[in-house]
Amino acid sequence: MRLLPREEKFYHLFLKQVELISQASRLLLAGVQAGNSRMAACATEISVLERQADEVIHETFTRLNQTFITPIDPEDIHNLSSALDNVMDGIEDTAHRLVSYRIDPIPPNMVTLAEIVAACARELRSAFEALEKGKPLTEHSIEINKLENDADLIGRSSVVDLFNKEKDPITLIKLKEVYEFFEDTIDCCEDVADVLQNVTVKNS
Repeated sequence: MRLLPREEKFYHLFLKQVELISQASRLLLAGVQAGNSRMAACATEISVLERQADEVIHETFTRLNQTFITPIDPEDIHNLSSALDNVMDGIEDTAHRLVSYRIDPIPPNMVTLAEIVAACARELRSAFEALEKGKPLTEHSIEINKLENDADLIGRSSVVDLFNKEKDPITLIKLKEVYEFFEDTIDCCEDVADVLQNVTVKNS
């Protein structure tokens, strides 16, 4: 029997962060699919979502400092929110670089990486929904890990092709950096999955 109420609002805040990440990932994908002319507008919308996500994480930390009994370890709440924030920052940074560097045309492999970011976001949503309901989330973590491995292979082969085929050193540097931002963003998704797995082990 629980003598004191637990603050369950944290699950809602996690899902809010994940929803904003999902929206941003879809905008990133729409931008790279449509090309440079659409990417600028998408990047602007992503920046708005990033600011909203910052407000959510501030609310999370404020509530964390004011709550006596939390649904999971306070440190885990902090780590999960921070890891989600890194994903959103990664999406915004990637979109910003695509626009700033005027990547045109956008290489097909970047479109594939944007698809992987969107797929990771979908798995994160499912994982946090499972966390809230106390259901297993291992399958979602495994899928994110698989997606991250796929992204690594695509990123590495893309950079090899760049050094083999791209004659303009400035273009090479720009493209290489954008590929790295895509990979870093997907790595951040895997970081969230790892923290979730640790939370599951601690609370099992």
